[in-house]
Amino acid sequence: MPQERAGAVTLGGKPLTLVGPALKPGDKAPDFTCLDRRYQPAGLKSFQGKFKVLASVFSLDTSVCTEETKKFNELAATLPENAVIAVVSMDQPVTQGRWCGANGVDKVVTLSDFKDKQFGEQYGVLVKERGHHSRAVFLIDQSDVIRYVEYVPEVGSQPNFDALKAAVSKLTGK
Repeated sequence: MPQERAGAVTLGGKPLTLVGPALKPGDKAPDFTCLDRRYQPAGLKSFQGKFKVLASVFSLDTSVCTEETKKFNELAATLPENAVIAVVSMDQPVTQGRWCGANGVDKVVTLSDFKDKQFGEQYGVLVKERGHHSRAVFLIDQSDVIRYVEYVPEVGSQPNFDALKAAVSKLTGK
């Protein structure tokens, strides 16, 4: 049975329980399998040898997640070719594809965890009470070691983009 972290985050001030471990810098990034927009399996190994930013969001169809994913799309445009940003949600792949097209998001990879919730449990972002992801960001190096983590304490808030950009710059040299 996966670990549970009661009160790890809040939504509108109400405490929520996260399922899975609280990952930290220096940890080996857990492998996972989600579905890409073509309903094909994709996961950590899909980005082998690259710097990876993995961002979990509640749903692309919410205002905060829309704003966040658009910011990640802008950041992705500035990264070297050996880096990728993947936004993971419980949205179905077809919904993710439609949303990206409607919002001009073409630089980030979207992954769907709706089928097995494996990413949510492996990265400790699955909200027990709602069955969706909490907001978090993981920066992973080319050897799949986590170098930066932010579990956003209030699900309705944005991650600290300045701190993430600084960590990305330090790791990639860009």
